[in-house]
Amino acid sequence: MNKFIRATITILFLGFLSHNAWAEEILTWDNCIAEANKNNPNLISAQETVNAQKAGKTITASSLYPQINSSADTSRTKTTINDKSNPAVDSYSYGVTGRQLIFNGLKTINDVNSASENIKASQQAYRFTSSEVRLNLRTAFVNLLKAQELVKVSEEIVKIRNDNLALINLQYQSGLEHKGARLTAEANLAEAQFELAQAKRNVELTQRQLTKEMGRLEFQPISVKGDFTVRDTTKEKPDFEEIVKNNPSLLQATFKKNSASYGVKSAYGNFLPEISGTAGASKNGSDWPPENEQWNLGLSLSMPIFEGGLRTAQVSQAQAQYRQAEADERNTRDAAVVTLEQTWASLQDAIETVEVQSKSLEAAQERSKIAEAQYSIGFINFDNWIIIENDLVSAKKAYLQAQANGLLAEANWVQAKGETLEYAQ
Repeated sequence: MNKFIRATITILFLGFLSHNAWAEEILTWDNCIAEANKNNPNLISAQETVNAQKAGKTITASSLYPQINSSADTSRTKTTINDKSNPAVDSYSYGVTGRQLIFNGLKTINDVNSASENIKASQQAYRFTSSEVRLNLRTAFVNLLKAQELVKVSEEIVKIRNDNLALINLQYQSGLEHKGARLTAEANLAEAQFELAQAKRNVELTQRQLTKEMGRLEFQPISVKGDFTVRDTTKEKPDFEEIVKNNPSLLQATFKKNSASYGVKSAYGNFLPEISGTAGASKNGSDWPPENEQWNLGLSLSMPIFEGGLRTAQVSQAQAQYRQAEADERNTRDAAVVTLEQTWASLQDAIETVEVQSKSLEAAQERSKIAEAQYSIGFINFDNWIIIENDLVSAKKAYLQAQANGLLAEANWVQAKGETLEYAQ
């Protein structure tokens, strides 16, 4: 008996562990943001682009500082003349040389300023990527939330269709209803059962989409916790011209334009002379350590005279790149303003649609109660009743879709404003 009790406890314990091993992890929106902020590969790539731009600036600025090199050399030379060999001669040397740029028409300084603007542009590109990641993450979160709710709605619809079939069977067995009504009710139930199975399959797909956006390396079943409340409603029409000033895509275009303007100045610097100072000290001799000292100081100047129009073409190229960047900035700004207005209007439409569908669902539910009572006592025929039941099923689906669309419209509006993952809503 004791063995039986112990075996039973063991089985129950193992079953408990197994259940917990496969239990779905429940995530809030904040949980998803925290993971994506850390693991999303697009964000990681964008951050490395910023790091690369910072390193590029350091590389460009390095030529403003002294360039110091050291060298050491040793060799042995043996000469043979007319089959007579001279003794081998050893030579040793070591030294230090330095070069300092004094003037190059401010070309390097303008290149450094251009690199600084490129860093700012890459930082705005990171913000834009963060904004896109937030949109994709929010879309995946809402889709999973909707998929979970759709399973519940589908189960409700299966129950409605089951109840419909039960009532029709009673009427059919009593001779008050025809076979076509019963077959229709059976078909409606089969359709509802299929949609329930389909909704359950869709849950795993949306789970995988959310897992991808969070940057997880391995898939495991998850569920999300949230509601369909739209918080960033913005009922009053905002000042789009003011909002767009902080849009990362516009700021990125602006910094690229600024970088191109420094590129033009740098290209003009090619026409001016380059002046550098040089210095060096070394020792050499046939013994180690060498004792013969040597040092030098110098000043060098180079000035382009003719290069087949190279530098003129470089200026023309830089000017064209600046004009292109200027046009890109204007186009980006105009497109961002239009997108803001479109997404704001879509958000208002979505919010109002939720209110309309809510009223439609309430009405459909009330009509269904009344119609079911009327049909059961023969006040209305099957055709009229089933239309009302179909309306109820459609209203349930439409209300859920409207709620999800409201959250997606909010996510698009937030992205159009240029908000990043850290945005509170």
